[in-house]
Amino acid sequence: MKADYHIHTEFSDDSDYAMENVVKDAITMGLDEICFTDHVDYGVKKDWDEPGEMMYRKGGASEPEKIPLVNVNYPIYYETFKEMRAQYDDKINLKLGLEFGMQAHTIEKYEKLFERFPFDFIILSVHEVEDKEFWTQDFQHGRTQQEYNERYYEELLYLVQNYHNYSVLGHMDMITRYDNAGVYPFEKLKSILTKILRTVIADGKGIEINTSSHRYGLSDLTPSRDILKLYQELGGSILTIGSDSHKPEHLGAFLDETKKELKKLGFKEFCTFNKMKPVYHPL
Repeated sequence: MKADYHIHTEFSDDSDYAMENVVKDAITMGLDEICFTDHVDYGVKKDWDEPGEMMYRKGGASEPEKIPLVNVNYPIYYETFKEMRAQYDDKINLKLGLEFGMQAHTIEKYEKLFERFPFDFIILSVHEVEDKEFWTQDFQHGRTQQEYNERYYEELLYLVQNYHNYSVLGHMDMITRYDNAGVYPFEKLKSILTKILRTVIADGKGIEINTSSHRYGLSDLTPSRDILKLYQELGGSILTIGSDSHKPEHLGAFLDETKKELKKLGFKEFCTFNKMKPVYHPL
């Protein structure tokens, strides 16, 4: 089984990769199953039909000067997904998901969104805290390395204790990607990481291995090998593998290499999902 379980399309505001092109490319590269997980980030982005002043980000190369920051157009997203599934069902398994970029004060909005559609899979990620982004360093500004690392994991712990309609934690040590001070020592975070993972396991949820660590040039896996070892020691078994694809060159990247790494760590299986239930496959 070859599956990519973290994929963004033109329905995410940071991608212009058409859903049908994703499907065609996945078939061409021999993927058996993919799950679409486009971005929803309440707090820093509005819904597509939400009234009020729109927020924008600065456009990059070959983009317009300003790009609206907006969540998925859910009805069109769902209808497009159904069309793709009907058209390509004999060639590839397609699953419906979203990536919930959650914060403590946005839980209620995600509860309502989850009830609207028949999801197969939900990634719970933390992309910002207190409506402050990591990649801009707004969240880290004015805090010591210890303070922003601990605050990040405190937010994640609160979320897994208080929100339950998710499948896996996405890139759970994401703060490392944007830590200009270097990698904060695992041992100093082990206590809160243990609380998070024990809560996840007791709730029947899992974690994601995000292969984008390779393209970001990180020195470790995402999450780190230390976190993966801890997860295994605590009895965790639900693992998905996702490329965090936003472009054709990202899709399906480093899936086989990641499986080898997981085998080295002693894992024997990984998961896909169907109607929010894990399906196990040998590595």
